[in-house]
Amino acid sequence: MNHPGIRAAAVLAALAAAAMPAGAEKWQLQYFYDEAKTNLVFHDIQFVSPQRGMAVGSVVEGKGRKPMSVTTQDGGAHWQVAPLEENPISLFFLNDSLGWMVTEKGLWRTNEFGRDWHKLPHPPAQPIRVYFVDGDNGWAACMKKSVLVTHDGGKKWEPVEAAAEPAGAPERSAYTWIAFADPNHGIVTGLNQPVQHWLPMFPTWLDPEDALTRRETPHLSYALTTTDAGKTWKTESASLLGRITRVRLAAGGAGVGLIEYADSFKYPSEVYRIDWKTGKNTTVFRDKRYSINDVWLTPGGTVYLAGVEFPGEVRSVSPGKVKIFRSTDFSSWTEQEVDYRATAQRVLLAGSGEDVWLATDNGMILKWK
Repeated sequence: MNHPGIRAAAVLAALAAAAMPAGAEKWQLQYFYDEAKTNLVFHDIQFVSPQRGMAVGSVVEGKGRKPMSVTTQDGGAHWQVAPLEENPISLFFLNDSLGWMVTEKGLWRTNEFGRDWHKLPHPPAQPIRVYFVDGDNGWAACMKKSVLVTHDGGKKWEPVEAAAEPAGAPERSAYTWIAFADPNHGIVTGLNQPVQHWLPMFPTWLDPEDALTRRETPHLSYALTTTDAGKTWKTESASLLGRITRVRLAAGGAGVGLIEYADSFKYPSEVYRIDWKTGKNTTVFRDKRYSINDVWLTPGGTVYLAGVEFPGEVRSVSPGKVKIFRSTDFSSWTEQEVDYRATAQRVLLAGSGEDVWLATDNGMILKWK
């Protein structure tokens, strides 16, 4: 005879299954680095088509790091792991073959989607991110308040003079992000970090109350904009709380931007709707519970926000549950179902067409399907 409790549980399970629509969409785990005593921290992820994608990062074991990439040729059904020679920072792919990888020691180029990385001559400044409009012409956002331009695929670089115009010491300034809406309209963003007159005595995890009392101070934020494919650049700077960490632009004039704040600020992050044709922007999402780390805008106009729900007030100490929100109008946001195993401190988004993937800083890659 079956126990009544078992029968009740079976009935509830059946009702739950019946209530769940067949083929219900959610963020499903496609790749998970699960090795004892090590952790894979993804630094960037790119998809050049619905089938072909790559994530790069470093396997952390104690104080050592081993750079590596994971690549898929079938939309994430299978992944191939390969070592890299230098620790990666970011990726940029022009198409399903040609791409560039920024590392801590320079810049690499591939003509076969990562099967043949070749190191390029070191640029005049350490790059953080690159963007190319074709196989020859591109830009690099760099340390020391520098933006570079190349006309031969990255072999030789020249400075964009406008990048040095804003106030701020170069040794405490950097350009960190590049986005183009189309071949003519683009933006490069950066910041100046003011001098810290005092440093905390203990790390945040040991003294979280101290982290919460450190007041967020304004700093200079930089923006270079072009409307003529980089022939000329307009420079702007403004005092700002928080850091502009993401800008995504679409050809029609729409865009989405992300500002992230320190632990002591009221909100962990703030998402803006951008109209890059008029220059107007409005806040569309901010919530004390969620630290948004990345945003994505599909060609069809769907917006994704990805971040983490942290268990405590100090957001930089421990991992939290991955949270993802979706909107088609920048107004109504729907929280999406995510695999229960997905936890992180930071996440990354990438997409091709209407397909979107997410990578975490603890070796997970998920897809919305």
